Parts: sequence; C-alpha cells; structure tokens
Amino acid sequence: MVEIKTPEQIAKMREAGLVVAAIHEATRAAAVPGATTHDLDQVARKVLDEHGAKPNFLGYGGFPATICTSVNQVVVHGIPDQATVLKDGDIISIDAGAIIDGWHGDAAYTAFVGTGHAPELVELSRVTEESMWAGLAAMKAGNRLVDISKAVESYIRRQPRPSTGKYGIIEEYGGHGIGSQMHMDPHVLNYVERRRGRGPKLVPGMCLAIEPMVSLGTPRTRTLEDEWTVETTDGSWSSHWEHSIALTEQGPLVLTAVDGGKAKLAEYGVTIAPDPAA
Repeated sequence: MVEIKTPEQIAKMREAGLVVAAIHEATRAAAVPGATTHDLDQVARKVLDEHGAKPNFLGYGGFPATICTSVNQVVVHGIPDQATVLKDGDIISIDAGAIIDGWHGDAAYTAFVGTGHAPELVELSRVTEESMWAGLAAMKAGNRLVDISKAVESYIRRQPRPSTGKYGIIEEYGGHGIGSQMHMDPHVLNYVERRRGRGPKLVPGMCLAIEPMVSLGTPRTRTLEDEWTVETTDGSWSSHWEHSIALTEQGPLVLTAVDGGKAKLAEYGVTIAPDPAA
C-alpha cells in the first residue's frame, strides 16, 4: 500500500527535510582531505542534535552509523569509520536522513574532495544529479511511477558517453516511498523495466525519494563482508544523488531542497507548491 499524507504530515516531512539539507551543508564543508568518514558522521550527529531531530539510519536493520559515506567505487551504504581518510581527488556520496515527530526525510549528494578531479568524474556527478532532477520534474498528478523511471533513464542515455564507454545505471538499488517510515512502497526504479508495468498513478499526498546511482562502468554491484558496503564489481567510481519530494494539490515540493526545488524545477517548467516552511 502507498501511504498518502495529509498537508499537515507533509509539513512535518518538510521540517525533517530541512534538517537533512543542513546535514548536507555541514558535511560538504567537512569533506576535506585528511578528514575521516567518522568525522563526517560526528558532524551529522551534531546537526541532528541541534535541530532536535532523530537519525533514521542509525540502527536501521543494524546499520551502525548516522549517515552513509560511500567513497569512490562504493556506490551506497558505506559505513563511516576512523580508518577511511579522505584524500585529494576522492569523491564521496553522503546519504543522510532525519526524523521529526515520526516523519522522515532522506537525501544524498556527491561531493568532490580537494581539487584536480578528472573531467569525467565531474561529468558523472552532473549527469547523475541532473537525471535526479528530471525524475523529480516528472512527479506530476496524472503521471505514473514509470514516468519517473523513464525520465531518469532517458536523461542519462541522452548524454555523451564517457571515455570508459558508458554510464552504468545501478539496477539493484533505487528510490522508494517515504513518510512514517524511511523506506516504503513503491520502489522507484531508475530505468524502465517493462515487466513491472506502468506502476501506480501519482496522486496528491504521495511522497517519494528519487535517487539515481550511476557508475563510470558496470551497473553490477557486490556487497562486502560487512553486509552493508556496496561497490561496483569492476571498481569503477560512482555517483549517488537523492531528494525526497511530495506531490500536493498545488503541485510538487522537494522536501529536502532548501528552496523546495524552485530553481531547478523551473528549468522544466514546473512551479512548486507553496512551502509550509516559508
């Protein structure tokens, strides 16, 4: 069953989403050469405490940290630790969440550590982020779930191929419903799987986390012995971007973007709903 939220519940999710945005801002500033991924986790914990929010990752299925820190070839679910020291030229995807009064926010971004990154890495992150926005722009009443998947995949496939030959759209992981829990129905693919059909209609009150993960090589992954860390099977580096979005009677609102998604969605001709946090 897809959970439909009231305007009041969406307002609470907006509060949680803004806490996630604050975590992103703080961890981006802290993701410098010499910092450990444990340091970033501590930064996230401080932001949560300052906002009176709870972490939704810590303890989830036994996950031992507040955020996920996925470096270079790690796609998702990297566990922060003191042994992983960020180096100049690394990329890191940070996935963070927060809970306010039982309502969840969830978003991820890819950051560049230091300087001197290869142009193909910069382009990888840009393509992944823009494909996310294409998916967010498809969050319209009357569309179906597959329209989001199609928008994400189509954007990626239209881009010039990298020197590695292709972009790998990770298939084992995708977006999801979000609300009173972090992960809920429906599962949101980042590509079109015709056997799944068109999926449910998008209706006001529906909230989704849209999160493409893209590599510079294979779409295939493996999970390491810690049973959490997921990396590409060919060692190619990857990018991960995510926002949570609500569909209201007045249109969409990106819950985890500071401006509610106003600037980026305007590029697609989409006007956001009134922001309850404004």
